[in-house]
Amino acid sequence: MTERQKLYEGKAKILYASDDPAVLVSYFKDDATAFNAQKRGQILDKGRMNCAIATHLFQILAAQGIPTHWIETTSDREMRVQTVTIVPLEVVVRNFAAGSLCQQTGIPLGTELAPPLVEFYFKNDDLGDPLLTRDRIRAMDLASDNQVDAIICLTEAINGHLQDFFQRCQITLVDFKLEFGVNGQGELLLADEISPDTCRLWDQTKTDPKERILDKDRFRQDLGQVADAYQEVLQRVLAQVSPN
Repeated sequence: MTERQKLYEGKAKILYASDDPAVLVSYFKDDATAFNAQKRGQILDKGRMNCAIATHLFQILAAQGIPTHWIETTSDREMRVQTVTIVPLEVVVRNFAAGSLCQQTGIPLGTELAPPLVEFYFKNDDLGDPLLTRDRIRAMDLASDNQVDAIICLTEAINGHLQDFFQRCQITLVDFKLEFGVNGQGELLLADEISPDTCRLWDQTKTDPKERILDKDRFRQDLGQVADAYQEVLQRVLAQVSPN
């Protein structure tokens, strides 16, 4: 059996070449990192759970007309995706105050943000993924003004669809991170993944602030039962009617 060509290995996934240059294979790992990879560990079966969650959410969004890089899921840890050139911006949507927003602004945890905040961060670990303004994005030539406008439009639509979906799961979508890429035809696509690794998710059936956490904050804060939280998200996501 021919060994696959590894093109890139990130914190949570490995990208392999396929027999089609326009298609890559994305493999989901169990590795977990936090605080810009200063904290490292593993979450049992995280890759399998995140692959399944991301698959379902990509299908949900595609059914609503959101263009994504997802093509098909071929195993419990792998999906085929379109080859894209990643826009070097992390797009963070905040529906409720949490994490760094509370630390930097003093806004109380859980404060609803209306309208939601859409923030841009430079995708650069060496610089600590700094917060960017539109003027900085322009000065750094990270994306065109038209791309930024298109990203904001897609992001707001994605947020609306995901909020509605997670509400049906009795989960509050607190905030989340998105990445976008441009395919060979010049089309802007949602890329990367959507999972408990990239979202803050709070269980609406729990009142205790620590017990309600269903995402990677359990790993960040050493709360334990991280895999159980991911499994709970997976079960609720899959319990919803398939978009197909």
